[in-house]
Amino acid sequence: MTGTVAQETPKSLILPGLTMLLREAAGAAQQFVAEARPAVKAAISGPDGKIDRALADERQHQVHGYGWYAAYAELMNQVAGWAERLEAEGRFGEVEALLAQLLFSEYCAQLVGGVPMNQGEIVRPAHLVTDRSVLNRLYSNGLMKLMVEGGTQPVKTRIARRLAEARGRPTLERTGLDETFEMVRDQFHAFAEEKVTPFAQDWHLKDQLIPIELVEELGALGVFGLTIPEEYGGSGMGKTAMCVVSEELSRAWIGVGSLATRSEIAGELILTGGTEAQKQYWLPRIADASILPTAVFTEPNTGSDLGALRTRAELKGDQYAVTGNKTWITHAARADVMTLLVRTDPATSDYRGLSMLLAPKPRGVDGDDFPAEGMSGGEIGVIGYRGMKEYELGFDGFAVPAANLLGGVPGQGFKQLMATFESARIQTAARAVGVAQAGLETGLAYALDRQQFGQAIFEFPRVHNKLVIMAAEIMGVRQLTYYAARQKDEGKRCDLEAGMAKLIAARVAWAAADNALQIHGGNGFALEYAASRLLADARILNIFEGAGEIQAQVIARRLLEEGN
Repeated sequence: MTGTVAQETPKSLILPGLTMLLREAAGAAQQFVAEARPAVKAAISGPDGKIDRALADERQHQVHGYGWYAAYAELMNQVAGWAERLEAEGRFGEVEALLAQLLFSEYCAQLVGGVPMNQGEIVRPAHLVTDRSVLNRLYSNGLMKLMVEGGTQPVKTRIARRLAEARGRPTLERTGLDETFEMVRDQFHAFAEEKVTPFAQDWHLKDQLIPIELVEELGALGVFGLTIPEEYGGSGMGKTAMCVVSEELSRAWIGVGSLATRSEIAGELILTGGTEAQKQYWLPRIADASILPTAVFTEPNTGSDLGALRTRAELKGDQYAVTGNKTWITHAARADVMTLLVRTDPATSDYRGLSMLLAPKPRGVDGDDFPAEGMSGGEIGVIGYRGMKEYELGFDGFAVPAANLLGGVPGQGFKQLMATFESARIQTAARAVGVAQAGLETGLAYALDRQQFGQAIFEFPRVHNKLVIMAAEIMGVRQLTYYAARQKDEGKRCDLEAGMAKLIAARVAWAAADNALQIHGGNGFALEYAASRLLADARILNIFEGAGEIQAQVIARRLLEEGN
């Protein structure tokens, strides 16, 4: 491939037989993951061939790295499938082809040279397996061709030109979703541009609660009942619609994009674990936003170890008396009901004694965030993810009606909570995609407007290269997220896919926000610029709903334990 971009036609930049190359490379990545499995499993198994948890902890780099490689392989598989579907429909255009080609060029290179689990930890193929025949799977003809020829500078520059034409929106021209979902996207994009984007930076800097009028307007639009069945007052549109809405609102501001998260969790808890009476009472009120829920699970010093939870609820007559402490509770002051995870069996010290309560509380008022008897709270200051505020909560005999035990049977709380993790992680991945898209659009706008040395800084390859890799990664993780959502909508188990989407999307969002700030130079470090907010907002995505380390471990353990 020779000559300048101006001399080459766009078609000449697209590798011949691209969709077949994508499929071959994705297949090689999946084959490597499958053939590396015995070696990784053997490294953490005892004499009986079963996984030894102590060994797995000792060799976390290998185990977690395996999770990352598996997530990459599945993402590549989904992108290859997306490209094949578009090609069959005659809609695999220049932008789609070049983005897929660039993404595979970069990810193939990472598979061979090392996948970044974060900025300072790289997992390499030889960390997983030393068998040369298995390692050679990463040197397939298709994978090598994409790695060497798929991401040349002319390819990157051509993508950059197309991005500049529409300020980053070409990444959304052909997502693979049907017309209904694209209409939903257009509706919420327009809403966010009018009602959120112009005000988000000011709300963030003032650390204000999102105006209640906006919350009510979102409620009227059906945001809080998107996935609640119509028979219970919701829209019944499913997780794919949730992804689209979460993306567009989070692109404007993650605080607004996250407003429905607690409603989503509460709705899922009640749908999967509640009695019919509980569904009839709570779900319509959650759907129309007349009741705002908050999720009250995490405790000081427990983090992801929910089995160690200590907050207890003692049954006294027709009420539970709750005593203990919770932390990192989002939107707690404004909420009307808490999905409250407690220990109802004091004789237990693990997940088996946990129960979930639907705990009503009065909404906070000016000067008194927590007016309920037996309950207190204090705000936790945060650098980003503002708009709902974070709180520590204390309970001292706080009363909850016994009838509000979710499902009516004690000891089911942990199981009930686990049933919500798929949806929560899918939505978090979608929020991350939205933040990443905001990073792309913010960085691109600044690069096109900022003049240096007599031209827009966009013209410098080191600037527009950052933007095009953002676009390629966003395209890829969007496909993986939609795949997880489709699996959920079809009633299939998708904890693995949801975890993979959340794992990669969080890193993509952080990289996009970081590069957007870098493009801004010193201005990006100034509070007045949105780039500084995006960086702070993106950072939380790799922590909540399962920190990246936990997520990689869960993915790997699930794959390694199959057939154990």
